[in-house]
Amino acid sequence: MDARSSYHDARATAPGTSNAPASASEDEKPFPVDLSHYFSKVSKARVPSRMKEYYKLFLIPGIGNLAGGLPNRRFFPFDTLEAQTAKPERWTPTPNYPDDYELIAAPVTKGGGNGSPSSPPSETDPDPSAASHIAVPSESSESDMFKRIDLATALQYGLAQGYPPLLSWIRQFTRENLHPNVPYRDGPEVVLTCGSTDGFSKTLDLFVDSWSEGDDITKRPGILCETFVYASILSQSQPRGVQFAPVTADEGGMLVKGEGALEDVLANWDPARGRRPHLMYTVTLGHNPSGIVLSVERRKEIYAVCSKYDVIIVEDEPYWYLQFPSAAIEEAKARDQPLPPSADDLLSESSSSSSSSSSEEGYTHGINGGGKSSGYEFLDSLTPSFLSIDTEGRVVRLDTFSKTIAPGCRLGWITAQPELIDRYVRIAESSTQQPSGFVQAMVAELVMGPQPAATTASFMARRTPREKAAFSGWKMDGWVRWLSGLRGMYERRMARMCRILDAGMYQLKTGTPVRAADADWGVVTKTQLFDYKWPRGGMFVWLRMSFENHPLWQAPGGGGDIAIIDGPVLGLALMMFLTTKPYLALVSVGSMFSASDEIRAKLGWAWYRLCFAAESEEKVDATTQGFVDGVHKFWRIKSVEEIEKYYKLSGATASADVEDLSMEMAQLGAFMGC
Repeated sequence: MDARSSYHDARATAPGTSNAPASASEDEKPFPVDLSHYFSKVSKARVPSRMKEYYKLFLIPGIGNLAGGLPNRRFFPFDTLEAQTAKPERWTPTPNYPDDYELIAAPVTKGGGNGSPSSPPSETDPDPSAASHIAVPSESSESDMFKRIDLATALQYGLAQGYPPLLSWIRQFTRENLHPNVPYRDGPEVVLTCGSTDGFSKTLDLFVDSWSEGDDITKRPGILCETFVYASILSQSQPRGVQFAPVTADEGGMLVKGEGALEDVLANWDPARGRRPHLMYTVTLGHNPSGIVLSVERRKEIYAVCSKYDVIIVEDEPYWYLQFPSAAIEEAKARDQPLPPSADDLLSESSSSSSSSSSEEGYTHGINGGGKSSGYEFLDSLTPSFLSIDTEGRVVRLDTFSKTIAPGCRLGWITAQPELIDRYVRIAESSTQQPSGFVQAMVAELVMGPQPAATTASFMARRTPREKAAFSGWKMDGWVRWLSGLRGMYERRMARMCRILDAGMYQLKTGTPVRAADADWGVVTKTQLFDYKWPRGGMFVWLRMSFENHPLWQAPGGGGDIAIIDGPVLGLALMMFLTTKPYLALVSVGSMFSASDEIRAKLGWAWYRLCFAAESEEKVDATTQGFVDGVHKFWRIKSVEEIEKYYKLSGATASADVEDLSMEMAQLGAFMGC
């Protein structure tokens, strides 16, 4: 029996995994805890918009609106919004439960554009790579505001929660498909944002009082995070006086026990440093920059500590759909290591256990947290969110369309307990209002599918039969199919890059025997240049460079500003060396993602982040090989002067102000670290 058959058997037999409600009835679930004691002073002072009081009056049949300052929709200079769009079947998915014999990375094909495998033709869709067409009409006759998609409503002033049709669709997707098993009463609510950056900014507004030098140090706010963190979070928080409290992490994510782990940081917090952190920021699935997927078991341990110390978990998940179940198997095969448990073994275990768990290799045991199915095998196969164990309502999840549609959409949503969402809405009412109406309308039309013919009759009357047949949106099935195809494309790219890196991890050098008696023997020296784990999700490979193995490690400087050839010097010198011909490989240095100056000085220089998402597959291959070749060549440099030359090209100086360099790295990381 293969993994796909096992999936259906597991769902049919595992306790609590049917489409029926979870074992605990809604009345038995606890209410979310009250977190209002953490609201900022500004948030506490916000009141609901008084304009809301007028909305119900607008709905009176036949009412003439002389109150609202709304531009007349006839004067909008757009008659329609139309676009050629991909079919959801454009890209071929990878297996949700891979077997050890399946080859994930397909060869690059010449003349194939990106060299990216498309779905094969089928009887129902002879050309999955062809484009579809969507259109938003000027005005729709649909009376239901949650189904009506037209320019008359989308381009007008709207609700801070978001455009009603899209808001309704996202709410359904979130509550029924992404997180069908949230364990608190009545479940979470959602509000639309202008992307995850905006979502985090509003989170700071809600929970953080700004602090400046000279203020009472005991009131300085803090945020818990991993040792390395997405750089934009640093640049957003630092102007508010927020200090970051790094928590030690390993290959499985944030540690809970031990020195520098979560419990240790919170239990031994020194009030002289500031207020004990009440927020934790984390990317748990495809972590940026490390590519970690946090297991369910580790997630439960972290949640227990956060509950003990009353910490709010801010879960930023732009890469949630890009989990790579093949990574553990492919890594083991590439390195001649024992294979991890197969998908069949794990699914068999999940069907015989009523509790949900997850291995450190990135597999999920059970179906979406051990409760209701999402209705889709792809979504059920993914490691579930913190929301699946959020009994107290202390999780704020940030989602975005940046990685699933396009970053320029600037569109996302926040999921949290209703009381928090109400506060987020108040923030939006006096700041962003709502995301772009153009974007919301087009995304709504794309993901919700075509509207009923009656609502667009006048618009479609001008179309030929062939044009009418081409108009189609995705609906929920198509949206999930698109997500699984995207995961497949990125998973193949990841495997391609990692195989090239694996082949170049070591430098072999053949030496000449010193003694005549050894003339028949060659002396081979094997030097490790870098080490890493195949990423379990996301868009990045996180390399630990072995600079301590470089022949010039700790060599005296050449007499200028550089006293010694240490890690920071070698790290920046190699980065610049790689940008020269013939290597032409640009990488992100770990300093950009270091959560503190101490981490930047001690560890940041040793790490590089490589992204396999931005370039075509052919160029990913070529640039990764250029990186490997450049690293090998760099390890052959024996001249201190040459190392110093490339170090100085970076613009760094030995006397650079640490704080200035910190901000520069954070700003550069915000650009390169998306």
